Amino acid sequence: MAERLAIIATKGTLDMAYPPLILASTAASLGVETAIFFTFYGLNIIHKQKMNQLKIAPIGNPAMPMAFPPSMQNSITNAISSIFPGPPQIMGIIPGMTDLMTYMMKKTIKEHGVADIPELLEACKEADVKLIPCQMTMELFGYKYEDLIDGLEPPAGAATFFNYVLEAEKPMIIFV
Repeated sequence: MAERLAIIATKGTLDMAYPPLILASTAASLGVETAIFFTFYGLNIIHKQKMNQLKIAPIGNPAMPMAFPPSMQNSITNAISSIFPGPPQIMGIIPGMTDLMTYMMKKTIKEHGVADIPELLEACKEADVKLIPCQMTMELFGYKYEDLIDGLEPPAGAATFFNYVLEAEKPMIIFV
């Protein structure tokens, strides 16, 4: 085992679920042995119920300015976009903005033919990416192994995960 890529997924928002899954499935397709360690809110990515409820947080996300999805673009949305390239941060406090931003992101993802989270998880499994839930976080959040999707590795602690990584001649770690 020359190379191993270990990705640590710590965030459970829709926009932060994509990077670990895309990086892992790509690395595995290139022949790199790959694992994702899901800890803290990253566990929501592999939680049976919560994985379909991931949202975008418009507050505190300076990269949030998001274009309207192609199917929503018209003279009104174009005028709004010319003034504000995306929703101003203050709009995030308006009730319903998180749901609106999540809807817009999901619509954009679908319209661009990007795989959704369940599809990316399946791609990872098909590519033999090891999907490892954090045992300590499961205990902390009260999650049971049965609450998580099928096809995962047994829950592991940080030491077990690092031992897996360091067994490689060329270990690579990415925190997301």
